[in-house]
Amino acid sequence: MASLPHPIQYQGSKRNLAADILRFLPNNVERLVEPFSGTAAISIAASSRGIAQNFWLNDLNKPLVELLKLIVEKPDEIADAYANIWNQQHNNSVEHYFQIRDRFNKTNDPKLFLYLLARCVKGAVRYNSQGLFNQSPDKRRKGTQPEKMRKNIEGVSQLLKGKCQFTCLDYRKVLTEVDISDFVYLDPPYQGVCGDRDLRYYAGINFDDFVLALKQLRRKGIAFAISYDGKRGNKIFGNELPEELGLKKIEIEVGRSSQATLLGREEITVESLYLSSNLTSYISKAHNQLTFLKRHGQFSTATQ
Repeated sequence: MASLPHPIQYQGSKRNLAADILRFLPNNVERLVEPFSGTAAISIAASSRGIAQNFWLNDLNKPLVELLKLIVEKPDEIADAYANIWNQQHNNSVEHYFQIRDRFNKTNDPKLFLYLLARCVKGAVRYNSQGLFNQSPDKRRKGTQPEKMRKNIEGVSQLLKGKCQFTCLDYRKVLTEVDISDFVYLDPPYQGVCGDRDLRYYAGINFDDFVLALKQLRRKGIAFAISYDGKRGNKIFGNELPEELGLKKIEIEVGRSSQATLLGREEITVESLYLSSNLTSYISKAHNQLTFLKRHGQFSTATQ
């Protein structure tokens, strides 16, 4: 689904995995809820397929949520602002970037944030211990051209405008408010789950708290899917979710790690998708697709 519009470059986005993840969602849900929305890649893809007509986009990173809201509800305003900031960089693009970064850290202006995300190294968000954005600029490129950015912004707005609720809440608050007609897709930070701060994320989550929240979802009978742990070669990222949750675990082979390849190692990156037990029928529906894709080296499966 790479042809879908995505204005925000964001490391860890599920943009390239959206089609694979959507295989396991119901064909029609009342509302798709993303407590860790990030760039809303799953909601964008689900809207394009008509899987859901209503969306709840939540993320603890307030400037990111405000940016998403501008993109969806005021596409011309944010596209114009981006073009203006982008066009100011030509005399000294690196110095311009650092000036915009300083202004953003003082104001949290989402219009500035879009430029930083488009221009920073590998779209990789980084924060220091004070919660300030501190990623460096990519010195080889100046970010998405304004015309292309506008097209992507307009595309997302067409898919989501008038369909979204935007919040900046603790994910546990969101999960207490969902109901049986919702489908919940969770994509929490992998490395923040053990109490150690991960500078790639605005804030981490506690593993035990997360498991407890999932138990509550299960008791309420709400269908959900979780992108959680993963691995590259023999290196595992994040804790596996406990068997007592009764989840089905699907391992999706993303492909060869470019970083490992540069170091002369052949390592496959794998991401895990956990499915709630009430998605059994959709797991069965996707089985033939999985079998086909597995034969072509795109999927492997494991059950918990």
